[in-house]
Parts: sequence; structure tokens; C-alpha cells
Amino acid sequence: MPTDNSRAALQMCCLGLNHRTSPLAVREKFAVAKRNLQQSNQAIAALPTVSECVLLSTCNRTELYYWSPDSTVAHAEIMSYFLGAMPEPEKKRISACFYSYEGEAALRHLACVASGLDSMVIGETEIFGQLKDAYREAQAAGSTATYSNRTFQRIFSIGKKVRTETRITSGPTSVGAAAVQLAGDSLGGLEGVNVLIVGAGDIARSTAQSLCSRGAKGIFVANRSYDRAVELAEKVGGSVIRFSEWVPYLEQIDIVIVSTASPVYVVSPEVLSHVLAGRRGRPLFLIDLSVPRNVNPACGLLSGVYLYDLDKLQQIAEKSHHGRYAEIEHAGVIIDQWVEENQADLMAPRGKGQLFPAPKK
Repeated sequence: MPTDNSRAALQMCCLGLNHRTSPLAVREKFAVAKRNLQQSNQAIAALPTVSECVLLSTCNRTELYYWSPDSTVAHAEIMSYFLGAMPEPEKKRISACFYSYEGEAALRHLACVASGLDSMVIGETEIFGQLKDAYREAQAAGSTATYSNRTFQRIFSIGKKVRTETRITSGPTSVGAAAVQLAGDSLGGLEGVNVLIVGAGDIARSTAQSLCSRGAKGIFVANRSYDRAVELAEKVGGSVIRFSEWVPYLEQIDIVIVSTASPVYVVSPEVLSHVLAGRRGRPLFLIDLSVPRNVNPACGLLSGVYLYDLDKLQQIAEKSHHGRYAEIEHAGVIIDQWVEENQADLMAPRGKGQLFPAPKK
């Protein structure tokens, strides 16, 4: 451990897991609700060898960008924080789902995330706003400083540049849009189809807008906050159902899209069993966009029920990536050039002899 009078340049690092490295059952263990981001940033920044950090948590990834004078020790400290009191066999299994980048590789990875290249739906636009929110929460938590502020203030430029100079955003550009496309294809279009959206957060909103753009008219919204449900329903010309009353409506609903922040299941086989008889054999499509999952996986075993969670949506999204290889390649060239131009400034202190705080004891 360096002494109080020592100074050290900080190394940029990234530690995380995403839809490529871990199944949904693992990702949901590490999802951090937006209301808890500041507390989590503060806890991680209090670790002895973590000087600055920004925590990003979305439906498809939980990533920590951090700056440390000793990345090896910091990595061990952060993994211990993430894994907590898990049994040793589980720790070993889940540790294998995490990836780690340092220096230039960490900067390039962050640029790819900001550009939508590392998303489940290539070219996704929502991640750009999610990154901004994550940075704001870290600032509010007091876990950012010189290195992280300079990096994140500059990283958004590459996200905009890639989307402007490539056609990476052609086709569905969000998980919600991919879900709507899936639903429409499954039912032969959305005309005359009744859709229930459970939740009114960012993903629910983008999904509702995608439904409108594809011609859906029968949109119903249920949310624990009735006012937010009203606000979303008004934007998309839909109707509101009180959260405590939406289950009986399932007899008339064709597609249920669930995206809430609930830590427990809000749709279970027991809930569905009360309404399936009244549907007279009509199929019911359940699309669960929540992390942690809000629809019990056992619902997919019921006759006439078709359940899609984020893992299944990933399989569908990957098929659409083949037509975008040229744009992905073009975007990669732009990112490589940006990293080359910026890494010297972002990886080292500005000016000769500039000193940075010693790591905390």
C-alpha cells in the first residue's frame, strides 16, 4: 500500500458481464436498480484501490468502469464486492461470466458500448441515454473525478459520430422494437391486436412508441404509479388499467409486454390459470423485458402461452446482425481511429508532472 505522500497515475479498467457472457439467470443477480446506483457507486469507490468509478446497469449488462493505481488488487476487491457471500462453487461458476479490460482495451470497449456495437440489438439507441444516466448518478454519488469525468465527457462524441456516419441504426434499434417486431411477425401484423404493457419506465415507453409506429391501436398500460401509466397511455393513444385490476383483462389481450422494476415475479402460472379458460384457445404472447425477470419461466409451459425473455430475444436479434456486417465493420474503423486519437490524453494526466491523489487506505 502506497504511503500518504505517494502519488500514482490511474489505470482505466472495466469489469462486467453482459448478454454474450452470461445467461439472464446470472445477469439478473447483478442488476442494480436506478434508485440504488448512487449507493453502489459510493460503496465501490470506498474500496481501498478504487479511486473513481461509474456503474452501468441495464437489461443486458452490468459493468463497472473504474480507475485504479493497482488494477490487479482492485479487480479482486470488486469481484469480492460483487460476489459477496455466495458459496464457493457458485462464485467460481459465476466468476467465469465476467470479463475484464484495462487501458486502451477498456476505452475501446466503452466506445463500442456508447456506439451500440456491443448491444444485443446492434445500433441500439437506448444505451446512449443509459450511459449518460449512469454517469450522472456516479457524479451525484461523488465517485467521479479527473480521469472519469474527462473520459465520459468525451465518450459521448464517438457514440454520436458512429450513428451519424454509418447506417448502424437501420432496422430495430432497441430491445422494445425487436420485441414488437417479433410480436407482429408472430401474429401476422398488429392490426386488431390488443397489447398490454405492464410498466411505464424507459423500456416500456420505447416499446409503446414502437407499437404505435407499427400500427397497433389497442394498447393498454398498467403501472404501479397510476399517474405514470396515464402519462404513457396519453402519449400513445392507449387506455389505462389500474395495476391491481389488469389480470382479468388478459382474457381479451393478445400480447403482454412486461417491463417493471419489481424484484419478484408479477406474472405466474397461478395468475394465468384464472384467465386461460376464458381465452378459448387463443394464443397469449408474453414478452418479458425485465431484469430481474418479472414473468415466471414456468408460464411458458402452459398450453397456448408463448413466453419470450431477453435470452430468447437475443437469439432472434442475432439473426438480423448478418445484414449489418458492413456497417459494423465501418463503425469499428471509426472507433479505432477515435481511440488512437484520444487514448494518450485520456490514459495519462494532462501536462507534465501533474499529480493525482494516492489510493485510499
